[in-house]
Amino acid sequence: MNIQSAINRVVFAPRDERMLVAVEVKRRKRKRVPFLPTGGKGDYMTYICLSVTNKRPAQLLITKVKQFEGSAPFTRRSQWAVEQLRQVNGINPNKDCPEFDLVFDNAFDQWVASSAPEKCIFIQIMYHACQTYWEGKEGVPGSPSGDQQKGQRAQGGQGSPGAQGGQGSPGAQVGQMGGPVAQARRKSTVGPRPHHTEFVNCQSKLTGDACKMNLVLYRCKVFFNRMKKVMVSNQSRSQAGAGPRAGPSGQRPPGGSMGSVVQRASQALQERGERLGRAEDKTVDLMHKAQQFADTAHKLALKYSN
Repeated sequence: MNIQSAINRVVFAPRDERMLVAVEVKRRKRKRVPFLPTGGKGDYMTYICLSVTNKRPAQLLITKVKQFEGSAPFTRRSQWAVEQLRQVNGINPNKDCPEFDLVFDNAFDQWVASSAPEKCIFIQIMYHACQTYWEGKEGVPGSPSGDQQKGQRAQGGQGSPGAQGGQGSPGAQVGQMGGPVAQARRKSTVGPRPHHTEFVNCQSKLTGDACKMNLVLYRCKVFFNRMKKVMVSNQSRSQAGAGPRAGPSGQRPPGGSMGSVVQRASQALQERGERLGRAEDKTVDLMHKAQQFADTAHKLALKYSN
């Protein structure tokens, strides 16, 4: 079971929520905490998670989860609704980087992810989840935006043909006199229109049409990075357990087979990551060329159809 499945099972499943994505982060500017929880030693891992409720109407939530050493596996620390998320800042719109900012109504967090691909996956899934959430909110009668649209339709259809022609019954005239009061009441019940989350300094490939291909490439990069970390940690543990070994002449051998294997694997992973990056750039280039070809073909078809 990977870390995301464990977080979903321990933190979100008991609350009838479903986790969409999680990213391991650290603060770029660490805050000074006056105290630590009981049992915590200060060594912990932080995850920013995006989840959705299973109940209707669904709610999109951002949750901060921590894993302390010597305590419960995962602890939910803070949670915000997507309506409180004002801005997501990708820091650099020109290249992959692990830094990003989250701006809420009552908080401002500066994070750095464990790797640039994990941050890109998180922002990409969050962007499309927010778009789907707000599009669904537009048509829900109980939501502020849905009530506002309903009130506008009611205002547009309240006039009768007699009222448009300057004639009408006394009851209609009384309704017209009470119109401003009724409109003020409707406005007070509808409330302000909720703001949509703003995504700034995010690469266009995270919010563009090639999102599915980019998501696959980023997942491959994350997998290779994790494999590299596992191999490096296994090498360090094996070296610590074996200790220095002397050769027949009392000298330490120049290098072990395990170190050379890890070095070759690390080099292969780096080369594969570079090839994936080039393939990603070629994919975006081909998509632009295909779009240009489609536009040209459409223009030619319109030209010769006449």
